[in-house]
Amino acid sequence: MMTVSSGDTPVSDIDFGTDPFDDDKLHEECAVFGILGTDDAAKHTALGLHALQHRGQEATGIVCYDGTDFHAHRELGHVGDVFDKDRGIVEKLVGHAAIGHNRYSTTGAPMVRNIQPLFADFEFGGLAVAHNGNLTNALHLRKELVKHGSIFQSTTDTETLIHLMAHAKGSLTDRLIAALRRVEGAYSLVCLSRKKLIGVRDPRGVRPLVLGKLADPAKGTSAYILSSETCGLDIIGAEKIRDVKPGEMIVIDDTGLHSEFPFEKQEERFCIFEYIYFSRPDSIVEGHSVYDARKAIGRELARENPVPADVVVPIPDSGVPSAIGYAEESGIPFQYGIIRNHYVGRTFIEPTDEIRHLGVKLKHNANRAVIEGKRVVLVDDSIVRGTTSRKIVEMIRAAGATEVHMCISSPPTTHSCFYGVDTPERSQLMAARMSLEEMRAAIGCDTLTFISMDGLYRAMGLPGRDSAKPAYCDACFSGDYPITLTDVAESDGNGAAKLSLLREQKVG
Repeated sequence: MMTVSSGDTPVSDIDFGTDPFDDDKLHEECAVFGILGTDDAAKHTALGLHALQHRGQEATGIVCYDGTDFHAHRELGHVGDVFDKDRGIVEKLVGHAAIGHNRYSTTGAPMVRNIQPLFADFEFGGLAVAHNGNLTNALHLRKELVKHGSIFQSTTDTETLIHLMAHAKGSLTDRLIAALRRVEGAYSLVCLSRKKLIGVRDPRGVRPLVLGKLADPAKGTSAYILSSETCGLDIIGAEKIRDVKPGEMIVIDDTGLHSEFPFEKQEERFCIFEYIYFSRPDSIVEGHSVYDARKAIGRELARENPVPADVVVPIPDSGVPSAIGYAEESGIPFQYGIIRNHYVGRTFIEPTDEIRHLGVKLKHNANRAVIEGKRVVLVDDSIVRGTTSRKIVEMIRAAGATEVHMCISSPPTTHSCFYGVDTPERSQLMAARMSLEEMRAAIGCDTLTFISMDGLYRAMGLPGRDSAKPAYCDACFSGDYPITLTDVAESDGNGAAKLSLLREQKVG
């Protein structure tokens, strides 16, 4: 039996981000979390999702199992609002096992039917699925499945997996393996059945997934956990065991933990943007401290691009660790020259054209005391469309800076991502349509520099980027897509139409 509840908040009343005037970043599409073997599994999952809120802010959902029935709640909104204790929702999600999902806002109307985890009844019983990433042949497979009688209830890639499993034969794991062998793309997946919690990463390991354990000394037992990042373990006091390996399927049941590698081995290509921006700085990802990685990137940026200046100022919050590294390497003092308002929430005024130019100040304000009369190095993680960068440079100049030098701790973002990241079409990416000098002029800074690709790899402890065999997925910088883009090839050739469709059918 399955009981489901969902929120009734109108879509128009949902806050999909901290500042509707200022959305000029690449965004992860979602977070996944799963736990088996503890009382109040849903409460642990809600806490895990809260720690992973940065990976998805449009909607959240939890499915749990109590030994007899599945229970679920899915709703548009932030985790802290949806699962607020005063609403009493989590108390109704009883059981010893649960999985959860956070979804990021994409272009097109948000729909409750796309909120994960998805649930389906199979011959072997119920199955809940939550997915981080993107399947690059989902449209191709969807057309085939519809021809064979499948009726889709959502527009997510994740449902394609469920239909593929329905057409396969054998046990739960047999069907899941058969389905995943047919898909292309980047994914981290958690599934919950009546008896099993399952975690899977794609063979190239593009998206992250970690395995943890939560001990209960009073009972002498432990619960196993799957989480997109280690910060999801930290919040509930769990310890990290290890990263789930690329191409690995972990099955957890009442007999313990079982691991297998059912897919053909491929070269690993973990998403390097996880270190630059996506992951929380306090997470440990693929053996690297994200905070330390960002500081190292900042130090390399300073070595490659020395600028005579008086202060190093981060664009908060993502630019802070790299700015610290830049300041340490250059010897230029680090200062909080921009103060972020963490309590923006929904804007209290209508975003009309007359006041739209004030948008950036809702989120950031210049600290005139440390900027006026100074040569300023601004450090940020990336430039996407360039709109926010231009507004911030204008703000710093208005605060009295004599020079503004912008240093970016990633290479220029020149290509769209098709592996689960919300990216504008390539024609909207500033670095794809302008030269470096044109970008500098458009942004209005005195100098504009980016870390080189080799410099980025050196910061990660490698001698440089081996163009024949890169260690990471860096397609957004290089255009080197490591996973086949079947749906793009079957679209209009340049990917524009496909990107629009992906936004409507995003998994995240």
